[in-house]
Amino acid sequence: MRRADMIQGTRRGLAIILSSPSGAGKSTMARRLMEWDPTLSFSVSATTRAPRPDETEGVHYYFRSREAFGKMVLDGEMLEHAEVFGNHYGSPRAPVEEALRAGRDVIFDIDWQGGQQIRNSALGRDVVSIFILPPSIAELERRLQDRGQDSPEVIEARMAKSEAEISHWAEYDYVLVNDDADACEARLRTILTGERLRRDRQPWLTEFTRGLGAEFREREAT
Repeated sequence: MRRADMIQGTRRGLAIILSSPSGAGKSTMARRLMEWDPTLSFSVSATTRAPRPDETEGVHYYFRSREAFGKMVLDGEMLEHAEVFGNHYGSPRAPVEEALRAGRDVIFDIDWQGGQQIRNSALGRDVVSIFILPPSIAELERRLQDRGQDSPEVIEARMAKSEAEISHWAEYDYVLVNDDADACEARLRTILTGERLRRDRQPWLTEFTRGLGAEFREREAT
């Protein structure tokens, strides 16, 4: 077996932050990326909101009471947390840190506030942040209406909030316009592949290049 094959794969995982206003496509893109690469993990958020009929505990969210959620925050068990439309959301710390140490990449489907908190946390060096924009505000509203999850009042509240969310686009490493789902997914794949190959994410290269140097010295000695 080649030396490179023996030592590659020793990198830490990436914390991949996907943010967008509601309806722009971050959840769809997260799902597509995990279908493309089954080794990707999804950071399951905790929330105080009630589960929807098609949602499963531990798969879509960890559903917690306000009291239990508050205790998790006070005990330092959250990487980030925020209140959105009257409910609390947050990313439990332990499963994410375990995955990154094991070299597994983790996707976060969170808003700009959560993304900011994670970038400023101890995980900051592992973060790749991507903001997804809608092609137009009219299309954003159409997508919210078509998915049929929210009342007209909630849709209006989401639209009202979207302007403030979009204003944070420049805080992200990458910004994509989701005008075509297939094209957007292809660009996300390119970003992820490139980030995985960055020199500073390849700690095995130090050992590998030392081995190449040793081969030169052995060659010169013969």
